[in-house]
Amino acid sequence: MIAQALTFIRPDRLWWLVLVPVIAVLYMGLALGLRQSGNKQRVGRLIPVESAWKRHFSVVASLIAVAALVLAFAEPAALVDVPKERATVVLAIDVSMSMEAQDISPNRLDAEKKAAEGFADMLPAGFNLSVVEFAATANIVMSPTTDRGAAKRAIQAMQLRPSTAIGEGIYTSLKALTLAPPDPNHPDQPAPGAIVLLSDGSTNTGRDSAGAAQAAADQAVPVYTIAYGTPNGYIIQDGQRQYVPVDHAELMNIAKISGGKKFAASSAQDLSAVYQTIASDIGYQKEMSEITERFAGMALLFAIIAGLGVISLAARWP
Repeated sequence: MIAQALTFIRPDRLWWLVLVPVIAVLYMGLALGLRQSGNKQRVGRLIPVESAWKRHFSVVASLIAVAALVLAFAEPAALVDVPKERATVVLAIDVSMSMEAQDISPNRLDAEKKAAEGFADMLPAGFNLSVVEFAATANIVMSPTTDRGAAKRAIQAMQLRPSTAIGEGIYTSLKALTLAPPDPNHPDQPAPGAIVLLSDGSTNTGRDSAGAAQAAADQAVPVYTIAYGTPNGYIIQDGQRQYVPVDHAELMNIAKISGGKKFAASSAQDLSAVYQTIASDIGYQKEMSEITERFAGMALLFAIIAGLGVISLAARWP
């Protein structure tokens, strides 16, 4: 979980932080007094001069521990990323012939299959995952399920087909969302849904993708689009080299209309990183949560450090 916007449930307890500068001033005054007094030689015999840095280090660590304890006492809270209990995600994958391009090794489709399997594992266990493939037409190859093994097998079974119908991919994904099993505890409340659509081309058949994106927006289903491939990708068709660049503009428009986000990936590593970002965005929500244990843990750590410093210092006393 990632903490943001730190606040305190009991801010009235923060006044205890005045102890930190008070103790620091007292220590500096004591150290200065000893340095200037006639007891300097006796102190030097008890604690060697070269151990001065250990004394200072131990005091600083102690002050940090005190400050952290006070912050913990004030019951800190922050906006944190909390896993959602339930949702349905449709993974819509372009299987048009351009996915045979080898600008991403071993080719776009095979690299995508591996990354998509990783995405399935990134989602919270309670999420339903559906898989849709689209080319000239779109098909639901796996209805919403929490069975990640079945989803992975459906991904691996995908085969290349001609043409690209991104709009049909979105409409079919919306249909897949309606197949999600109801929550036994909330049968009348459909789980929130999202579509993650990957494509390396632009629509050349089927219904308009902008209209499909609007249909998704009307159903409060954001479409996260991934522009997949490089400008130099090509396939060999009829003995001729045919370049298959990505249409970033269309995918950006889909994301904008539907309320989703648009990403780009030009390598297998990029694609894995994009999937991780999307999984975090879909699978988590911001909630205010108490994080006292973090500051208590910090206080414990610096208390141990201070204690080790004192032990090291004491070990050298006569």
